[in-house]
Amino acid sequence: MVVGPGAVTEGPLWSPSAERAAATAMARFMSAARASDQLALHRWSVREPDAFWSLVWDFTGVVGERRGPAFEAGPTMPAARFFPESRLNLAANLLATSGPGPALIALDESGGRRVLSWDALRAEVGAASGALRAAGVGPGDRVATVLPNGAEAVVTFLATVAIGAVYAGTSPDFGPEAVIDRFAQIEPSLLVAADTYRYKGVDYDVRAHVEQVTAGLPGLRRAVVGRRGWEEFVGTGRGGVRAPACASLPFDHPAAVLFSSGTTGVPKCIVHRAGGLLLQHRKEHMLHCDIRPGDRVLYVTSTGWMMWNWLVSVLAGGATAVLYDGHPMHPGPDALFEVVEREEVSLLGVSAKYLLSLRKSGCRPVGTHELGSLRTLCSTGSPLGADEFAFVYDAIKADVHLASMSGGTDLCSCFVLGDPTRPVWAGEIQGPGLGMDVDVVDPSGASLRQRPGEQGELVCDSPFPSMPLGFWGDPTGDRYRASYFERFPGRWAHGDFARWTEHDGMVISGRSDTTLNPGGVRIGTAEIYRVVERMPQVLEALAFGQSVEGDTRVVLLLRLAPGVALDGELEDEVRRRLRTECSPRHVPAVVVAVDDLPRTRSGKLAELAVADVVACRPVRNVGALENPEALDAIRALPELAPTRP
Repeated sequence: MVVGPGAVTEGPLWSPSAERAAATAMARFMSAARASDQLALHRWSVREPDAFWSLVWDFTGVVGERRGPAFEAGPTMPAARFFPESRLNLAANLLATSGPGPALIALDESGGRRVLSWDALRAEVGAASGALRAAGVGPGDRVATVLPNGAEAVVTFLATVAIGAVYAGTSPDFGPEAVIDRFAQIEPSLLVAADTYRYKGVDYDVRAHVEQVTAGLPGLRRAVVGRRGWEEFVGTGRGGVRAPACASLPFDHPAAVLFSSGTTGVPKCIVHRAGGLLLQHRKEHMLHCDIRPGDRVLYVTSTGWMMWNWLVSVLAGGATAVLYDGHPMHPGPDALFEVVEREEVSLLGVSAKYLLSLRKSGCRPVGTHELGSLRTLCSTGSPLGADEFAFVYDAIKADVHLASMSGGTDLCSCFVLGDPTRPVWAGEIQGPGLGMDVDVVDPSGASLRQRPGEQGELVCDSPFPSMPLGFWGDPTGDRYRASYFERFPGRWAHGDFARWTEHDGMVISGRSDTTLNPGGVRIGTAEIYRVVERMPQVLEALAFGQSVEGDTRVVLLLRLAPGVALDGELEDEVRRRLRTECSPRHVPAVVVAVDDLPRTRSGKLAELAVADVVACRPVRNVGALENPEALDAIRALPELAPTRP
C-alpha cells in the first residue's frame, strides 16, 4: 500500500475545527498520555513502548487478561515480544457488542442487501465454530476460503479464530493455480468456497475452479462449496448455540495467514498474531481514523487484500462493517456514493486508483448526493496525487478528513496514516502511526528526518505488535529476516521510496523492490513468469511496475522464440492465460517484445534496473550486469514513454 507525491500548496486543504479536534479519541488519548502536542505524543509512543501499548490496551477497551509487561525487548528486532504473559481471543473482541443493532450490512452489485444484527452475528459465529469443531478443526489447524466480500467470509473468519484455528482467504476471481500456490503451502484442513460470483454485472461460475483447487490440496478434509453447502455446514453446529465459546489464547497465537509475493518462488505466507492485529487495528481505527461506536464503515476491498482484515476489525469498536461486493463504479461512477448516502456511511475507504478514475469520469458527488454522515475518507493502495487530494475537497465533500494511509500485507496495518486533529496537505500523508518508529534513510542508513524533500528508503527502527510471527514453512526464520532486516541490519526495511515533508508528514513515491502493486494489490513477478514462460512462443519474460497518472501499471517485456512476432493474437493469449490462471490483477497493461533482457552475471533478471531506467532513476549496480546494453534498448521503447520528463 503506497501514497504518492504531490505539490506543496500555500496552505492546508483541510483543518479540523477546534471543536471537532477536541471531540476525537485522539485528543482524549493525548490528554491521557499527558502529551503537550502530537509530535510529543509520537515521540513518547516510540520511546516508551511499555507505557504506550499498556495505555492503548486500556484506552481502546481490549477484552482479555492483561498480565505482566506490555513489552519485552529481545536480542533482535523480530525477537521482541508484546504482552508475553497476557491472553485474549480476537473473535471475542470483535463480538463484544450485543443487541439488535446492525453488525454487518452486506451489499452487492445487483442491489442485494443482508443485515446481521450483533446478536445474529454472534449466533452465526457460534454455529459456525461448532460446525468447525464437529468437522475436526482445532487450534492451529488452517481454514481457507475462496469467498466474495460477504457475511459468510466474516462469519468463517470469526468462527475460525474463536476456536484458535488459523484463517487464510482469497477472492474467487483468482485462478485455481494461484489459489493452490497459496493454500498448498499451509495445508488447510477445511476449505469454504463460493461456486459463483458477480463483477461488473457479469455472473461467473467457478465450480470447475473450485474442483481444481480441492484436487490440488491433498490434505484437505472437507470442502464446503456454495451457499447451499454453507447453510448445510453451519446447520450442523447450531444446536441452540447463541454465541461462540472463544478460547483464551496467548497474545502471539497465530490468527491469520496473509499472502504476499517477492520476485522468486511461490507467494510468501505471512503469519500474523491475534493480539498484534487487534491492538494495531484498534489504535488505527479509534485514534487515527476516529471510528466511533455505531459508525458505519465501508472499505472497498476483496477478501484477498489486507484491507479486508482491517475492515472486519472495526467490529471490535462497536462499529458496523458495510461489506460491498462488486465494482465500485458499476453501473455508473456514482454507484459507491449511492451506498454512502443510503447506508449513512461514516468512513469510506477506497483506492487511489478509484479516486483518479472518479475524477476523470467527471462525477461530482458533492452536487448529487447527501453526504452528511461522511466524516472520513481513507485512501490507500497506490500513489495518491495532489490533484486527487484537491478533487476530494472540491467534488466530494469540503469538510471531510482525507486520511491517506500506507503500510502493507507484511504488517496488516499502517506505518503512516491520518490524524483527525491535524491539517491535511495536498499530496502528503499526515504522519507516522503512534508507536511506529518510522524514518526515511539514505543508502548508508543515515536518517533524512532533518532533510525534508530528500527521497530515501522507508524503515521502522523499533518493534511493533503486528510484526509477523514469521513465514509459514520457514522454521529457521531465515527468509523472514532476509525479507525485512538484511538491507539495514536492526531495522525493518519496507521496500518503499519515501521522503519527509516540512509539515512532519510523509510522501511515499513507490516501491523500491520488485513486487508489483497494481491498484494496491501486491503481486509477485514470479507468478507472471510461471504462466507466461510455459508458452512455447516465449523464451523469457520480465515484469515491472511503472508509475503512470497516479497509479502503478504492470509492464511485461517478452523475449520471444526465433521467428515469433508479438501480434495481437499472441498478446491476447498472454493476457487470457494470466487472467485465467492467476487473476485479473496479474494482466499487464503493456506487453512489449524486446531482443534481450538485462541480467546479472549470475544469470538473474535485473528487474530493479529496468524499473529504474524506465522511471529515469539512477540504475544501481550496473557493474553487476552481464549485458547493460539491454537497458539502453528498453529505455528507448516508445511504449514506455509516459513517465519520462
